[in-house]
Amino acid sequence: MEKIVSLCKRRGFIYPGSEIYGGITGFWDYGPLGVELKNNLKKAWWKFMVFDRDDVVGLDAAIVMNPEVWVASGHTTAFSDPLVECKVCHARFRADKPEEILAHARSPHKADGKIKTVEWTEPKKFNLLTEVYLGVTEPKQKAFLRGEITQGVFVNFRNVVDSTRVRIPFGIAQIGKAFRNEITPGNFTFRSREFEQMELEYFIQPDATTGEDTFNYWKEQRLQWYFSLGISKDKLRFREHEPEERAHYARKAEDIEYQAPFGWSEFEGIHHRGDWDLSRHKLKYKDNETGEEYTPWVIETSGGVDRATLFFLIDSYTEQDKRVYLKLHPKLAPYKVAVFPLLANKKDLVKQAREIYNSLRLKFRTAWDDRGNIGKRYYSQDEIGTPWCVTVDFDSLKDKTVTVRDRDTAKQERVKISELENYFEKRLV
Repeated sequence: MEKIVSLCKRRGFIYPGSEIYGGITGFWDYGPLGVELKNNLKKAWWKFMVFDRDDVVGLDAAIVMNPEVWVASGHTTAFSDPLVECKVCHARFRADKPEEILAHARSPHKADGKIKTVEWTEPKKFNLLTEVYLGVTEPKQKAFLRGEITQGVFVNFRNVVDSTRVRIPFGIAQIGKAFRNEITPGNFTFRSREFEQMELEYFIQPDATTGEDTFNYWKEQRLQWYFSLGISKDKLRFREHEPEERAHYARKAEDIEYQAPFGWSEFEGIHHRGDWDLSRHKLKYKDNETGEEYTPWVIETSGGVDRATLFFLIDSYTEQDKRVYLKLHPKLAPYKVAVFPLLANKKDLVKQAREIYNSLRLKFRTAWDDRGNIGKRYYSQDEIGTPWCVTVDFDSLKDKTVTVRDRDTAKQERVKISELENYFEKRLV
């Protein structure tokens, strides 16, 4: 993890939030490369979940909603974690994270100049919703930054049905920010107070067999999506929630977990929400063709954009023969191609390389690099995950070919300049 964190800051993927003022726990900023990686991940998700299907539509709901939404959804009473407090230093920890409590207890604690044995308070419920106050006069209206993006879909269920031609079964997809007042943020961006979610709420008829089949269908769909983007199959698994750990809305829940350096960790959940949400909001569905009216059930897939981004970075990090590279899938890589002149002080080489760069960047996210020697440029592009590097040399001026180097194999081949666009398009499918 130390190597990943160092690379992320050094190469412009992820920075500590507000770093020049000492930072703020649980908040992170995405740099020039990080924002490209994150956006590529979201684009790939949206294409898979919305563009490639005819039974899913999109939505972008507001972050702040009427507080009654959270009362109806049960979040004001049930959206909480058990909290214990150290009686010596008053640090707080989640009671369901015994490894963190144990690590804290092992550290020396002083009070009144003496080493003290750590004692803990009884667990208390701690609500995770982040409060926000609106208005210009007192008393201001109390509202919440949304703790999940899901409710934005449910409160707009009737609007979507009335304004489109969707019929059950159908889904509503959304990507957006959510906020949780986490007690112990940690493991880099894994547990943050501000994060982004990508979710699908898929509405079905209230039928046990349909619910089971749809649940299993989306489990497989989501797992295969991660595989299709190159994440290691042996580092992903499903873990079913025990009844006592399920969220208050879930009839059934399973997590896709990744084997991170800090252990198996959840980054996407598949949940059978039943009719909890729509019934709490007093919403029904009427089939205009049959006249049948009922409260639909919902199967949800809820993934963390930040967690997925982190796990793709971890999974792609490769050290091989003193070479470090990010083996990111080309669809996710911040830059697809980098273009170099062999020598930065030869005008003819620079001119030809610039022409190629200007042509390719109209089609692909393309980097320009003429710093240092060619070896250092390869090293730099490897470390940020650029799949291909194009080098213009003296032969290029004669035969109109260039050297294309593959990131993963480090092998090189000559390709005609006129065929470069087609060469990369084939490999980005």
